[in-house]
Amino acid sequence: MHGGASDAECDYDARQWDVREGCEVRQILDRVADKWSLLVIALLDRRTLRFTELRREVDGISQRMLTVTLRQLERDGLVRRTVHAVVPPRVDYELTPLGATLHDTIQALVTWTEEHQEEIAEARAGYDRRTQEQGGGER
Repeated sequence: MHGGASDAECDYDARQWDVREGCEVRQILDRVADKWSLLVIALLDRRTLRFTELRREVDGISQRMLTVTLRQLERDGLVRRTVHAVVPPRVDYELTPLGATLHDTIQALVTWTEEHQEEIAEARAGYDRRTQEQGGGER
């Protein structure tokens, strides 16, 4: 059991995530598992960063995408945005206690990736060879 009455509504049957009214599992997974959110959450673990610091640290993210990502994480209660009344304006971002609970989960995902990266690389190479032999990979 995973606790709470929502278990009956939101079990782990992924086929049901899109059709059960009131089950937000898919939406939450989409948010926390997208590449920018994962990076932002990992960077904010146990520290506070300004927008410009985050932008510098997250390679390849545009200013607009970082803004959208931070707003979505703030809306979901995972990130806290603090505006300081100083000149020039200063805005800090940090994980909320709820956001901080994701650290172990993200670390487990990173660890799994590191442990299996060679197997995945081999699987990709094998797939690419097979599809190339079959005429370029068209389905």
